[in-house]
Amino acid sequence: MLASLALRNLGRNRRRTLLTLCATVVSCSLLILALGIFSGMLADILDSTTGQYHGHLVVSSPQYPERRSLYDSFEEDLKTQEALLRHPGITGLSPRLRAFGLLSFTRAALPVELLGIRPQREASVTRLGQQLVRGSRLDSAGGAQPEVLIGEGLASRLGATVGDELAFMTQAADGSIGNDLLRIRGIFSTGDRNRDNQLALVPLDWLRELLVLPDALHELALRVDDPMEAPAIRQRLEGQLADADTSLAILDWGQLLPTMREAIANFDVSRMILIIILYSATGLGILNTFFMSVIERTREIGILLAMGMTPARVRRMILLEALFLGLISLVLGTLIGIALTAWMHQVGIDLSDWITPVTYAGGTIAPRLHATFETANILMPALILLGVCLLAGYFPARRASKLQPALAIREDA
Repeated sequence: MLASLALRNLGRNRRRTLLTLCATVVSCSLLILALGIFSGMLADILDSTTGQYHGHLVVSSPQYPERRSLYDSFEEDLKTQEALLRHPGITGLSPRLRAFGLLSFTRAALPVELLGIRPQREASVTRLGQQLVRGSRLDSAGGAQPEVLIGEGLASRLGATVGDELAFMTQAADGSIGNDLLRIRGIFSTGDRNRDNQLALVPLDWLRELLVLPDALHELALRVDDPMEAPAIRQRLEGQLADADTSLAILDWGQLLPTMREAIANFDVSRMILIIILYSATGLGILNTFFMSVIERTREIGILLAMGMTPARVRRMILLEALFLGLISLVLGTLIGIALTAWMHQVGIDLSDWITPVTYAGGTIAPRLHATFETANILMPALILLGVCLLAGYFPARRASKLQPALAIREDA
């Protein structure tokens, strides 16, 4: 009986109920969409760092991440690489060697970072070497002359283009000066200005020969299925490396990029602030609706109390009204929010004509809006909306349950 009364009461003032329902549905659906867009932006930032340069996990000597010393290297062990690739969750591994020196062309000479890679292995971890704006990708086999891929900013500062010959000079591990000529095979653009201005990619074996570091590596970059699971995988791999009696350390992207980890923490805080602000306004609207409903039905509620309905049942009746309103809003708002998120996921909005890429927390936000699906972004707004409806309905329900039948019946209808 209470359920039928609650549904009837919602339909008594259809205009007011419909306006409240529209407000709650719009709030829920827009919140789901906004959280999906925020997650998409965060995924873009994370991917622009881990997917374009660092990888999700990095195995190296313990001192190398801080000192970046030429001598903090380790010998390449294929068995260790195979064991890492067999670990659940790891989808790619790339051996790397790094050198710092001067790259010159005609009268220009600039400090650069040379990253020695095996192109096919690197492609399984990052997009370095694939984001070409001119030229072609690096060849693993190499040619008669060593070839290099350079960033677009570096090419512009040097005044060089595809096919030009560059001179590179650095210190080798035996104390000699390593130098050689490199021909530009391609020019890439990552969207990160700092990286595009100072990074160059070369074949790993050539760089080993130049640095007099045969069979040496500075790091192994790893890619995992889910970047958010990287810390858990790192902990498991630490035990695996310890059992193998190696002196290697492993870092996840959160340790390599502390600002990125803070950005994700800030995102969680921002998400809660957005929910509180939006649903506070929605809750006030629901509260006003039910208070007005109770005031209009004061005489009717007094009659129900006089006929024997207990105050607890009156309270439950009004809470059922809030529950039904919340459930309808939850279903409609969630469906519309999922539909909007799906559209933004598939199509998105391109803003490249109005804004340029933005660097934030070491990553790059692309000039486009798109959404990603996360369970929390759907469940959280829906469940909190239901709680807000019940909370907003509690105070009018409490007021109605405390009405005195004799006084309430004498109220004007």
